[in-house]
Amino acid sequence: IHFYSFPFTSERSKKKVIDLGQVLAWYNQGITLHVVNFTPIHETIMARCPEKYRVTILRRMMLRVAEEIAVGQRIQCLITGESVGQVASQTMESIAATNAVVRLPVFRPLIGFDKTEIVDLAERIGTYSISIQPYEDCCTIFVPRHPETHPKLAEVERAEERLPMEELMEEALARTEVVVCGK
Repeated sequence: IHFYSFPFTSERSKKKVIDLGQVLAWYNQGITLHVVNFTPIHETIMARCPEKYRVTILRRMMLRVAEEIAVGQRIQCLITGESVGQVASQTMESIAATNAVVRLPVFRPLIGFDKTEIVDLAERIGTYSISIQPYEDCCTIFVPRHPETHPKLAEVERAEERLPMEELMEEALARTEVVVCGK
């Protein structure tokens, strides 16, 4: 699943993810990539939520949408590329606050890897040269100056009360593009 926020992110950023999907498809005899139009969710979070919680709320919305897609596809878990401490949103407190919105298990195979180990793995599987292309993703362009790195779940949930959750979820799911890679 890729969360795409055009026009804040370029068409090339979406192409980069499709290219990565093509490489990874070899390991899985094909991948069905869901490209979620995340712009309305981004804009609403930016307008209604406290700046310091925006990344946490954004990631919670991503997991909510991912879980809906997974359940619809009869997928029994979610897998992310998070690694503790690599970025502000990947502290133990942030991961816990993010996980709190889903029922499916979330696996993080890179959780204890450092940046060097992740780069080495990406080089070995053939994704590194694509992943370093300078096309932004939706997380990096919306990072506040001072993100909360140790969010309190109750405070995040209070901040989310300002969102029309059902409407945002429905719109994101309805505007999701499906791309088949490697078949």
